[in-house]
Amino acid sequence: MPAPTIDPNQRDPRDVVPTDSYRPTDPVWIFRSGTWRAGVVEVASAGAATVTYRPSGARGTGVDTLTARYVLPRADLDPLDAFSGMQRRLDVARLR
Repeated sequence: MPAPTIDPNQRDPRDVVPTDSYRPTDPVWIFRSGTWRAGVVEVASAGAATVTYRPSGARGTGVDTLTARYVLPRADLDPLDAFSGMQRRLDVARLR
């Protein structure tokens, strides 16, 4: 699935999912530095979600806390496996 193209400031407020609806390990898109980036939710509250994400096309991660306007649900796993591998490990750990 390609990254979204919508400007977060143009989103209809009725379409913005509250951050407290996300759970740890949920795959999301976050808007940072002018583009949507693949990430995984670490923790979320009513005010914001903390997400680990890939800040560029290279390997490596960043962590940021964002309000709901800058977060979108993501259906697919991350293609570089850093997040998809983490997603699988967290899912297995949660089942134990």
